[in-house]
Amino acid sequence: MHIGSYDDEPKTLKLMDEFIKANGLKHDINDIRRHHEIYLSDPRKCDVRKMKTVLRVLVRG
Repeated sequence: MHIGSYDDEPKTLKLMDEFIKANGLKHDINDIRRHHEIYLSDPRKCDVRKMKTVLRVLVRG
């Protein structure tokens, strides 16, 4: 779960990358398959610092 501005998502993705590597997993991403973003907040109605986005990264063992 990423909380905050869309501009800060790369920081959260980097933390996820570190977790993946630390746990012996590998990314299952290529030119066609990328990470997924599920937007839970409407940026027109929500404080940017409280916006919630689910970030999903495909991995394999």
